[in-house]
Formats: sequence, structure tokens, C-alpha cells
Amino acid sequence: MKKWLLVVMVFLAWSGMAVAAVNLNTASKEELQTVNGIGPAKAQAIVDYRKKNGPFKSIDDLKNVQGFGAKSVANMSSDLTLGGSSAKADAGAAKTVGKPFKGVPEPVVPGVAAPKK
Repeated sequence: MKKWLLVVMVFLAWSGMAVAAVNLNTASKEELQTVNGIGPAKAQAIVDYRKKNGPFKSIDDLKNVQGFGAKSVANMSSDLTLGGSSAKADAGAAKTVGKPFKGVPEPVVPGVAAPKK
């Protein structure tokens, strides 16, 4: 029973790590290396690019970093993010920013006046 529990715990820990996307704009060299296809040299190139050019505006900007081509960027894009979610979710969220949901009332915050319409 203990072996079975250990196997389940290891699997859950491993699967949780595999699902987490790495933030291209804030990850350390070591964190970047956890992405399949990014080794020490490529991770350093990403860090150097950020220092020189500022934050990435899209995952596709990674193609501007030495050692990355369209195919490699496409293969690792699901493991990268520019914010708190995956790159694919970031792309969809960008389309909806600032658009209120129809039929959903604005939240009421105690002590804060509601905006005038």
C-alpha cells in the first residue's frame, strides 16, 4: 500500500510540474531550462535578450533570440507564458481585455464609489 501511495504522489508531483508554464519575461536561467528544448546556452540567450530589449511582447518574439527558429518556438509555445497563464490563454485574453461581460453586474467594493456611467 505504501509503495502504491508513493507512486501516486510522485506521479501527481511530476504531472503538476509538467503542466506549469514558464514565464518568458520573469523566469531565471534555471527556470527557463525546465522547458524542453531550452538548455543553458539558450536560457542565457533569452536572459541577455530581455536585458537588451525589454520584455517579450509575444511568444513569437522568441524567434528574434539567437538559436530559436519558427519550428522550435512553435514546439515549446505551450510551455511558455508572458504572464500568469499559458501562451495560448494569453492570446485569447488579449482579445477580451476591457470588454465587460453582458448581463454581469460590476462588483461592489465597500468604501469605493461606483464609476459614473
